[in-house]
Amino acid sequence: MRVAIVTNSDFSGVINRFGQPCPHPPERRTQENIVAALQQGGHETLLCEGDKRLLATLERFMPPGPQARPSGMVFNLAEGIQGETRETHVPAMLEMAGVPYTGFSPLGMGLTSDKVITKMLLRDKGVPTPNFRVMHRGTESAADLQFPVVVKPRYEDGSLGLQLVHEHSKLKQAVEVIATQYAQDALVEEYIEGREIWVSLLGNEELEVLPLVEQDFGDREKHLMDWEAKYVASAAVPKICPAQIGSSLATVLRDISVATFRACHCRDFARVDLRIDRSGQPFVLEMNSPGLGMHSSYVTAATTAGYSFSSLINRILNVAHTRCFGFGIP
Repeated sequence: MRVAIVTNSDFSGVINRFGQPCPHPPERRTQENIVAALQQGGHETLLCEGDKRLLATLERFMPPGPQARPSGMVFNLAEGIQGETRETHVPAMLEMAGVPYTGFSPLGMGLTSDKVITKMLLRDKGVPTPNFRVMHRGTESAADLQFPVVVKPRYEDGSLGLQLVHEHSKLKQAVEVIATQYAQDALVEEYIEGREIWVSLLGNEELEVLPLVEQDFGDREKHLMDWEAKYVASAAVPKICPAQIGSSLATVLRDISVATFRACHCRDFARVDLRIDRSGQPFVLEMNSPGLGMHSSYVTAATTAGYSFSSLINRILNVAHTRCFGFGIP
């Protein structure tokens, strides 16, 4: 099958520079590894940019078959170039053009990229999540919040801009940083001291819950998965997989994660980030469309479950194909 791997590496393919730009390009090696994995699966591949030229590129690579049926699929790695909820842009283009693809729909991507809406959806379904407020100036009342609090941009991913604020007097400054650097509201939520567990999910109607991954803070002063802890090698937090958690609590975490997946209209593969406080109560922090780097938590969980990197990538493609067409890849 023809598979186009769509990414955003070159941010020049736009008409104008307008709106909040994507702050970080993807890791080139991850793209190359995914291309190689799909080729090992027997697929013809094309790596292309998710910009204004995308649809013309796809029409040349995978022209429509009889009765205008799709002749290939997109493996979507695009995070967008600029603007509001930029992660939705490529899925929306593909929906309009009738091109099937892996991963979240524009709806699911939009819901999960807005951390406030995610938390509202979780509360509506009875899924525990830390208490929070949305702030634009930092002078809004925080009387109902217990400090310390985590302050982060409403729409960014990768823990960009994340700050831990211990005192009410420092809150205004933290919110102003978000408003100035990211031109958006700040999500201010209570910090949950405790273990951090990431739960990876694979599938749709039937969900496979992969082995749980714990972020091992050890004796670090800061028990927080900020940008450095995720992406700077010298500051990286080790992972424990499978996490050493009792069976009853593990069942609760799996159930909560599946409920989060459903509440946020997710598809194909996702990751739920949780904290377990000192009393054993879990709280969902975020729902993510996860990265697929070789050392990412999602790939770590899949490897522990018995997948090779190649088999995981081809499994994701097959899950999406089944969702789109009602059957697996022949």
